[in-house]
Amino acid sequence: MKTLEQLQGQRTLQRKTLQELQSMTGLNASVISNSLSGKRDSRLSTIETLADALNSSLVIVPNYLLPEVQRLISGKVIGPDDVPTAAELILRGEQ
Repeated sequence: MKTLEQLQGQRTLQRKTLQELQSMTGLNASVISNSLSGKRDSRLSTIETLADALNSSLVIVPNYLLPEVQRLISGKVIGPDDVPTAAELILRGEQ
């Protein structure tokens, strides 16, 4: 998934309006809209500002590590499917 799609997804998930993002970032609502829709080729600093406002971070991952990072983000673990994730163990108090 592309960065802008992820940011737009976060905006939708968090139900943030363009006006709320404008207030949080100081960016014009039309700049935000055009940036998130891909209609504008935005600076990295603009994308970072939007990510920060959406409680997200941009991370550069070497291509050879990308499958592992995607696996971690999806919550999948290596090994049998019945092995609990670290998050599940923590929530159960079984650190």
